[in-house]
Amino acid sequence: MAEITLKALAHTYLPDPRSPEDYAIREMDHVWHQGGAYALLGPSGCGKSTLLNIISGLLEPSSGEVLFDGEVVNALPPEARNIAQVFQFPVIYDTMTVYDNLAFPLRNVKTPEARVHERVMEVAEVLELTAQLKRKAKNLTADEKQKVSMGRGLVREDVSAILFDEPLTVIDPQLKWKLRRKLKEIHQRFEITMVYVTHDQLEASTFADKIAVMYEGQVVQFGTPRELFERPNHTFVGYFIGSPGMNFLEVTSRDGRVMAGDIELAVGQGVHDAVAGARSTHIKLGIRPEFIEVHDAPVEGGMEARVDHAQDLGTYSIVYLTLGSIALKARIEEDQVTPTGKAWLRFPDERLGLYVDEYRVEIDHE
Repeated sequence: MAEITLKALAHTYLPDPRSPEDYAIREMDHVWHQGGAYALLGPSGCGKSTLLNIISGLLEPSSGEVLFDGEVVNALPPEARNIAQVFQFPVIYDTMTVYDNLAFPLRNVKTPEARVHERVMEVAEVLELTAQLKRKAKNLTADEKQKVSMGRGLVREDVSAILFDEPLTVIDPQLKWKLRRKLKEIHQRFEITMVYVTHDQLEASTFADKIAVMYEGQVVQFGTPRELFERPNHTFVGYFIGSPGMNFLEVTSRDGRVMAGDIELAVGQGVHDAVAGARSTHIKLGIRPEFIEVHDAPVEGGMEARVDHAQDLGTYSIVYLTLGSIALKARIEEDQVTPTGKAWLRFPDERLGLYVDEYRVEIDHE
């Protein structure tokens, strides 16, 4: 196992980069602690796979350093880093049996055959592959092949880390949940440093203790699934995490009031002071659909909104609203009356996030 440190790391595929936009990875510092289960989450093109390939040694960074347990490994090839990588599509030998596929990485480093057998059987049991050990890999289903590919990474005891690059892409949706839980169990059993790349927030939350959210070549937040949901550090995190994502309202301070367009927002003094004190013209308030209070009759501090429509999802509904000229989404539970025509909204101060130039700033509610 290893602690992986990225120090002033940056990468570009262009020979003569001139701006931050020319970098697939913008300069970053980051640490993956030994034995942790991490997810690297973000949309296509944000730099996730580039970063993973730099860590594994498949790609040398344009600048900065990659350190394993404090030692710079920039010049080391993947095999010298003791990294196992599992890709989107299974990397196995179709003509070999499942047993021989799992044994191959150990035999390749001259592991005694008794230990090879012991380790193969242990990993096969964990991945529920014991019944397939004598079968040729070419006869397996897609999910079985991917489990074999994962097993090839797990079987080595000297591996520093296992890197997963969207490994469930080819897996039947009904089996994805089971495999995600299986990976979590494997991590808890073997305590190997694992980094899991995905664009799926559910996969990330199921697998990882901490998630690094990437946006435009940068890690914009690193935290637990709960932290990302309740206190997104960047507007992108608020938008990307949650279903539906966070509501954002562009606001200004005008004549002692907090305004969203032509609508005065009913907010407390702490929120008003934070908006008024922001040294930017790019200010937003963010609130999760789950945290908007929706009433079907006027209430004190309520802001009147138009109800456009509601989407019944069984145990809850998503209500689509217009406040002034601003479109909002709110979530209400199944035991709550779904308003029609008009609704009155309240934004609890403690649930509001203030974002200046896209990044969260603290609000003093006292």
